[in-house]
Amino acid sequence: MTTRTFRVAFALAAVCASVSLAYAANPTFWQVSNEAEFAKGDVENLSIDGYGRLTLGPTTTSIYDASSPFLWAMISGPDGSTYVGSGNEGQIYRIDAGGKGSVFFDAEELEVHALALVPGGGLYAGTSPDGKIYKIDPAGKSSVLFDPPDKYIWGLAVDKAGNVFAATGDKGVVYKITPDGKGTVFYQTKTTHAISLAIEGDGHLLVGTESPGRLFRLDANGKPFVLLDSPYNEIHTLKLDPKGVIYAAAFSGPGGVMPQTPPPGNSDTSTPVTATVSVSTEITAIAVAEPPAPAGGATSSAPDRASPGPSAGGVYRISPDGVWDLIWSSREDSPYDVALEPDGSVLIGTGNKGKIYRLSGDPLQPTLLTRATAQQVTALLRDSDGKVTFTTSNPGKILRLSPARADRGTYTSDVRDAQTIATWGAIRWQAAAPQGTRIEISTRTGNTRTPDETWSDWTPAYAVQEGSPISSPRARYLQWRAVLTGSRGDGPLLTSVTAAYLPRNIRPEVMSITINPPGTVFQRPFPTGDPEIAGFDGGTPDRRNAPQQGTGGPNVGRRVYQKGLLTFTWRAQDENRDDLVYDVFYRREGETIWKPLKHAVNDEIVVWDTSSVPNGRYVVRVVASDSPSNAPSTALTGALEGTAFDIDNTPPVITVTNVSRQAGRVVIAFDVRDENSVVQKAEYSLDGDRWQTIYPKDGLPDSRLEQFELVLDGEPGTHGVIIRATDALNNVASARGDVAATPPASSRR
Repeated sequence: MTTRTFRVAFALAAVCASVSLAYAANPTFWQVSNEAEFAKGDVENLSIDGYGRLTLGPTTTSIYDASSPFLWAMISGPDGSTYVGSGNEGQIYRIDAGGKGSVFFDAEELEVHALALVPGGGLYAGTSPDGKIYKIDPAGKSSVLFDPPDKYIWGLAVDKAGNVFAATGDKGVVYKITPDGKGTVFYQTKTTHAISLAIEGDGHLLVGTESPGRLFRLDANGKPFVLLDSPYNEIHTLKLDPKGVIYAAAFSGPGGVMPQTPPPGNSDTSTPVTATVSVSTEITAIAVAEPPAPAGGATSSAPDRASPGPSAGGVYRISPDGVWDLIWSSREDSPYDVALEPDGSVLIGTGNKGKIYRLSGDPLQPTLLTRATAQQVTALLRDSDGKVTFTTSNPGKILRLSPARADRGTYTSDVRDAQTIATWGAIRWQAAAPQGTRIEISTRTGNTRTPDETWSDWTPAYAVQEGSPISSPRARYLQWRAVLTGSRGDGPLLTSVTAAYLPRNIRPEVMSITINPPGTVFQRPFPTGDPEIAGFDGGTPDRRNAPQQGTGGPNVGRRVYQKGLLTFTWRAQDENRDDLVYDVFYRREGETIWKPLKHAVNDEIVVWDTSSVPNGRYVVRVVASDSPSNAPSTALTGALEGTAFDIDNTPPVITVTNVSRQAGRVVIAFDVRDENSVVQKAEYSLDGDRWQTIYPKDGLPDSRLEQFELVLDGEPGTHGVIIRATDALNNVASARGDVAATPPASSRR
């Protein structure tokens, strides 16, 4: 053992040794070491690649904070200005090249869902509900270009001739509008909503729909061809690269239908943020002569993209000849927009945790590029300088990613719940920090699920990477933070963090005790040789009855019967997931001293040979101990008493009280008495024939003394009669005799 390793082991051992008697003996290790685990935390200026490595990422700066909680689309004007569609106010913001923002257009309708650049200057805007398409000049003056009967206008696109195409809902109609405002139905998609639009280099129109999520290609005459029939509910965004390759972002989520079998691909498994969104008026799509930004909205029967909830999504890459493949998918994130980079990389903006992914390499591999302080990243726009501007919703912000790597980034982990007040052990991490770079790990603790002012302060950075004792106070919840800094080379790289802790030992609990019917036993599963009875005589410890956590009952086999044996089973649990061992005690009803029945039982079953004790009424008690997982000084027990039950191994007594003859019939009167249990039934057999039931004189076998009367109608001569009585605990008694039957007097004359 090296000196450093010894010091780490000693630090952890010292912490464990200082634990009070209420703490468990075995530490729990919380490890974060892969992409899915890192993605549960919050990142600032950091990236997480597909190999689960945390690195310095691009710098994120705020350009404009909108008053609207929803920013759904974005487009660049010819003068370098950026136009952003907002929700909840039906406005369009204009941000000039200097970053100054203002309201460019305020619609009379509640929502503006789609924008497109007017050739020669200005914007087209589609409004909802009861939508119109406005033409807005560069000064912000507007006029109505087209007023269709449809409720929603989701997307707009402009072809080389200046014709405007409009995607609408909730009947899925695509319109073609001439520059002078004459509109006609170009294609009826037979879906609920036509959502996204893009125009290919040859003039073909691409249409993405919702309910179902399909991608159509329309020729100049509106003749359709389905390029993609996806398992998702909506084709939300369409983008084209210079080679004519189509990128389609699709998802299902709130308001949509989750695909029954999510498509394969690179997936992310982080947990979505949960929150409440109470408004749904928004600008959700911008379309230009180039590939448009996403379409969408959330009102009435419109697709709901603002509300968080279960979601799934994927990004398809479709070649000009129609061959497609799924290049990214997630069961947790919905892709709202994609942006294409010159080197072939693809940026994906998602919700509902505000993540931006980059797909790069061959084959494409995902990297969590950054995470915004918002629920959805709704639009992405890359300029010629390589800067990426993006919009968010919940809250509504406009931000920019720099192509340069940040000099400093912070990762804040998810909160670890130790279930109880815990004692912290050591924290260690695996990392590479070249000269001139640094990784600082610190912790904080508290007793509320969400960190607040009641939590402890962040500790100073821990010094020993191989393991430093956690100095935060004992508490139920733990969180750690990593700060990466470096301005040269590749920067630092963090690959895993592991924190050890000892949860407070919780007393095990015996949940229930089941007393099986007398004589009922179970053969062990997978017997070797002669079948063994589970729980009888303690058995021989093997792989089937080693100490186990409370599992909700034993693994018993086939039910069989063996007189004199009584089987007890029970259910126990331990919140620390400790291994449990059991002691079983018994006492006679009315007594106060418990007597041992079985000690150190590993299975949750015991079989008792009741012939070893007198008949009577008894009670059993099961004591569960977590001693296999804890030191003797810290082990705890929990116990439960079962309900009282009878032990009776003595058969009832049959007493014949009278034998008489009446009109040629033999009448046998007899009593059945049992000192310890109820007489359950009586039967008779005549001359070895089948057994027939005899009912008590009062008609109900419910007491320890029952009176019976057996009437025999037989042939003249002597007959053998056997009477058999059974008590409630299956003890059997029998009596045998011969009776002579004579014919009636009239037949003798």
